Amino acid sequence: MSLTYSVILCAHNPRPDYLGRVFEALKAQTLPREQWELLLVDNVSKPPLAGAWDLSWQPNARHIVESELGLTPARLRGIKESRGSLLIFIDDDNVLAPDFLEQAAAIAARWPQLGAFGAGKLEPEFEIQPAAELQPRLSMLALRTVPVAMWSNNPKDASSYPWGAGLCATRPTAEEFVRLIERLNIHKVLGRRGTQLFCGEDDLFSWAAVSAGYGFGIFPELQVKHLISAGRLSRSYFLRLIQGQQFSQAVIAYLMAGVPQSPSISLTHRSRILLHGLRHGTFAMQFEFASARGRRDAARFITEHKLRPLAEDLNGFASPHEQGQPKTAARNVCAHES
Repeated sequence: MSLTYSVILCAHNPRPDYLGRVFEALKAQTLPREQWELLLVDNVSKPPLAGAWDLSWQPNARHIVESELGLTPARLRGIKESRGSLLIFIDDDNVLAPDFLEQAAAIAARWPQLGAFGAGKLEPEFEIQPAAELQPRLSMLALRTVPVAMWSNNPKDASSYPWGAGLCATRPTAEEFVRLIERLNIHKVLGRRGTQLFCGEDDLFSWAAVSAGYGFGIFPELQVKHLISAGRLSRSYFLRLIQGQQFSQAVIAYLMAGVPQSPSISLTHRSRILLHGLRHGTFAMQFEFASARGRRDAARFITEHKLRPLAEDLNGFASPHEQGQPKTAARNVCAHES
């Protein structure tokens, strides 16, 4: 039977209570199970997940093992093994609203011009209450709420990027994502790798969508609850997280858009950070220094590996109009269907 939708659940040493809730949310989906498949991609979990989790409740479920550590390799394996025309990516701490798959199917039908889209409502469930100093930075944990749908075909428009929790990609976009990762050849610094907090692979789905001739967007009717453990609500975690995020995003910004990066933290920048610390406290200063180190390390990584923007390649990343998009990339708020 030809399947229309593939749910790709990537997991590395998941918390059993969290993963159990992820499965309960999948079992409660209003979209008939015969229309979608479930791929549980075990990314080097110990013990292996296949012996602990029964997937027989979903008639189209499979256990898959990806031996290369990292979220990006796990997602690439999921794309390769999946059979659906629309791929829905979730992590082992993402609890989907009961109508998530049904809403995703409806959006794919209503908006065929979008190659990637995702949740406009990503709300947290904290294991412990976050400290006051972390409150302004909680969006770093992939949390967002938008009142209306937004879409774009400008790959530099980060406000409309779908994030990993519940990210939906059409088959052409997913295949373009695979090609893009192969060309970049930096998957070891994209996405989570065990305890390393790299990121950025989610953004490349939006770049891939544009390269394949589509747009990307976020929709408030797609709702996900993000389970956030106590270990992710510490100062040290946020400092590691901002450094990893800035590193990965700076590398991507250089490769995809040619944005230059500085290999050092200037004296002026250091002075500004110190002044910021005097005004806002020690943690604020540490946070800004970690952010600056991430960008500095990215510049050094770019130089050491002799990377260059794809646009410098004769077969480089295509601009939107080269793939059939309008020459002026669009951004739109979809309060009503057009």
